[in-house]
Amino acid sequence: MAKDGTIQTQKKRERLVAKYAEKRAALKAIANDESVSAEERFGARMKLAKLPRNSAPNRLRNRCEVSGRPRGYYRKLKMSRIALRELASQGLIPGMTKSSW
Repeated sequence: MAKDGTIQTQKKRERLVAKYAEKRAALKAIANDESVSAEERFGARMKLAKLPRNSAPNRLRNRCEVSGRPRGYYRKLKMSRIALRELASQGLIPGMTKSSW
């Protein structure tokens, strides 16, 4: 189980990414547009730099919804491999059986 603080930090980052997504996209479009003057593009980059760092989507980390574990994460299930194995062993995941040979 991950620390509660790291899980809360991740949730805060998710909220900030959602809040600033439109503003960030608009500024990036201006900054990357070659038809706009260099001064306006530079101004857009400066405004982009003033936004909170945690509002950048690349600062998000995939974490298990059950345990908060950051590694061994399956995107399709939004769960770590360890949590998946435990839930499957308990029979809580429909259609999944433990293999044995």
